[in-house]
Amino acid sequence: QVQLVESGGGLVQAGGSLRLSCAASGRTFSRYAMGWFRQPPGEEREFVAALSRSGGIPNYADSVKGRFTISRGNAKNTVYLQMNNLKLEDTAVYYCAAGGYYSTIPNEYDYWGQGTQVTVSL
Repeated sequence: QVQLVESGGGLVQAGGSLRLSCAASGRTFSRYAMGWFRQPPGEEREFVAALSRSGGIPNYADSVKGRFTISRGNAKNTVYLQMNNLKLEDTAVYYCAAGGYYSTIPNEYDYWGQGTQVTVSL
């Protein structure tokens, strides 16, 4: 079992930055690939970024490439999402997830956090 708790969301102006954190319980954090997903208002959950168990080459959605960075600190059981140059369309509830493979598909993740709201304004 892994429990995930996101933090760091909030209200930010377009062009600004936020850093999301996802703290994982348990001593098996390093066994899981980690992903970030988001769900804009009225839309389905979509892939944002993912990172393998070892923290190797990350995978990003085209919409966030060059602006977002995913990283993990296995010693701290935490995964981060640094979001720069935020745009209005980045407004969503952001979720972190843990699974066996760093997939872009939500159903392939086993554990989910409760989500944190990110709102980008003009």
